[in-house]
Amino acid sequence: MSASNSAAESKPEPVLRVQGLGLRFGSQQVLRDISFSVYPGQTLAIIGESGCGKTVLLKSLVALVRPQQGEVWFHDRNMLALDDRELTRMRLRFGFVFQNAALFDSLNVEQNIAFPLRRQGQKSEAEIRRIVRRRLHEVGLPESVLAKKPAQLSGGMRKRVGLARALAVSPEVVLYDEPTTGLDPIMSDVINELILRTQLRESVTSVIVTHDMRTVRKTADQVLMLYPLSRLQPGEPQVLFEGTPEQLQQARDERVQQFVRGEAGKRLQEMDETMI
Repeated sequence: MSASNSAAESKPEPVLRVQGLGLRFGSQQVLRDISFSVYPGQTLAIIGESGCGKTVLLKSLVALVRPQQGEVWFHDRNMLALDDRELTRMRLRFGFVFQNAALFDSLNVEQNIAFPLRRQGQKSEAEIRRIVRRRLHEVGLPESVLAKKPAQLSGGMRKRVGLARALAVSPEVVLYDEPTTGLDPIMSDVINELILRTQLRESVTSVIVTHDMRTVRKTADQVLMLYPLSRLQPGEPQVLFEGTPEQLQQARDERVQQFVRGEAGKRLQEMDETMI
């Protein structure tokens, strides 16, 4: 057996496999022919400027938004073909960290973290209390915050509570939507470090939607860059780049490099042209 055949046979099956995904809202197409795979224990970062469909793509992975074309496979199940009951059961294997933490304002920190466990109804209250405290400790928060409401927490603390809630159910996959948005550089790095530690400690598979290149460099194994369809030429693929963070730095596409470097040059020129 050749080395190449041996490597091919040993490659694991993807946890998530997206094929030909297309989605539109009315007459506006947001996603077109998106395909990629995420493997066990891998962290995929989905990047791109605002309006390119990153968050919509993330929601499509668990059918919170339903594309009109394509398939989303979670192991051997097509998520888009499941009925509501099966879909609810499959979503229990995912953890969600929303852009603004999306904590329940009327619940305190303990109740927020415990919420998905109580919805499952499979554990005693004593077990739930132990899990809540363990997850709180893992995200670096003291037990003194358990009785606080979200409004009493800083932005960084809310993000960490959101991560603790996502981990409470011991998910197989964690989906992050802009986990560092609105945070100062130090707290952003805290969140990045927690994402990295979670991936290593829990052996979870992660998908991170972000525009923060520090998050990409620190946490990602693979990167997928989308581009707004409205700014593409006919027939151009929406995925401008797919590869490792190291390969991203060497990408030849000028649009990719402008995003990586945070340069507005050509965009300013385009904006000036539309004003004429």
